[in-house]
Amino acid sequence: MQPPRERLVVTGRAGWMGMGRGAGRSALGFWPTLAVLLCSFPAATLPCRILKCNSDFWSATSGGHSEDTPEFCTALRAYAYCTRRTARTCRGDLAYHSAVHGIEDLMSQHNCSKDGPTSQPRLRTLPPAGDSQERSDSPEICHYEKSFHKHLATPNYTHCGLFGDPHLRTFTDRFQTCKVQGAWPLIDNNYLNVQVTNTPVLPGSAATATSKLTIIFKNFQECVDQKVYQAEMDELPAAFADGSKNGGDKHGANSLKITEKVSGQHVEIQAKYIGTTIVVRQVGRYLTFAIRMPEEVVNAVEDRDSQGLYLCLRGCPLNQQIDFQAVRAASPAPAAPETFPYETAVAKCKEKLPVEDLYYQACVFDLLTTGDVNFTLAAYYALEDVKMLHSNKDKLHLYQRTRELPGQAATAPRALAPQFPLITLLLVSLLSVFL
Repeated sequence: MQPPRERLVVTGRAGWMGMGRGAGRSALGFWPTLAVLLCSFPAATLPCRILKCNSDFWSATSGGHSEDTPEFCTALRAYAYCTRRTARTCRGDLAYHSAVHGIEDLMSQHNCSKDGPTSQPRLRTLPPAGDSQERSDSPEICHYEKSFHKHLATPNYTHCGLFGDPHLRTFTDRFQTCKVQGAWPLIDNNYLNVQVTNTPVLPGSAATATSKLTIIFKNFQECVDQKVYQAEMDELPAAFADGSKNGGDKHGANSLKITEKVSGQHVEIQAKYIGTTIVVRQVGRYLTFAIRMPEEVVNAVEDRDSQGLYLCLRGCPLNQQIDFQAVRAASPAPAAPETFPYETAVAKCKEKLPVEDLYYQACVFDLLTTGDVNFTLAAYYALEDVKMLHSNKDKLHLYQRTRELPGQAATAPRALAPQFPLITLLLVSLLSVFL
């Protein structure tokens, strides 16, 4: 029997599991490589509509009929057709590839023919009382505090948040404003991957905000199957990419659960098996992210040399950081007609953020650079999430932003923007070998 703390780190190497398909040894090595390659891609100009395909399939199959019926195969064929239609814009999308493999597995398991009628989506009905997604008898190992800290003190929880243009608060309470346009990894440990995509707020502007978020919960023992959550502008789902709201079919599936707090605006994900809470919001057009996670889980990383890539742990690379206080001093006037005058920005931010901390300063900066009043709410809700998730109530407000000296910050990868044709060839060759 391993000691509790050691067991957490070792058993977390569960690797990647597709929908219904186990990942072999080669696949375990492939996915981290793929994740790094994806982070180098520029944002796609056309949106990937895999969430719509997932939603339609969930609607067509949630009426209570058995999976061993012709209707289920019909819904699967419609699902497959939908993924083929969106394939061009979803290349490199993790949720898309998970769905494609899941469809193949389900077609094989239920002996469904690829030829035949396809169904039209219909209204979803709620699951009956006592459904498996409401199980409360999860094994003890699927409750982090009970399993690993039964005889120890309460674990030390940490917080990371990303909001606005974008502003980052790391697990160590460093506060930075960053450029980070395109796809960037926020978290990557033995249990969880989080990646964001930031796009320009105004045409030709350097101001960016989070337009897409992908969260991958890795397969873990008898608790959860691998689950993917993906949100993007104007689409904040209340379910995982496969349409479910919990951790799958395992006995401890209820230790991973998604709850819609405000329709289309606020989603909360509880991952009890790793003691983690995630809050995702859509404020205006853009997304905000906040997480509460035990230090032990934060540091459960096999390759510590690669931690410099992950923003929540090490912060933004030095060449991606912005000193918004210096920007304000250098440019007191609005940068464009659409932005706010300084006095107006200050007044609007004061209404929601009376304490002149870094969240207030970030609010003013965002109004000066974007002219979008919704960024006031983004800063307000980011601070509200800190109040809910941060374990140290004395550190709710920060007053001094963090900008490391050269040599102290995590440096950017040498090829933040490699030439697209080369990366495409590498990705295609990897897909042909591993998928």
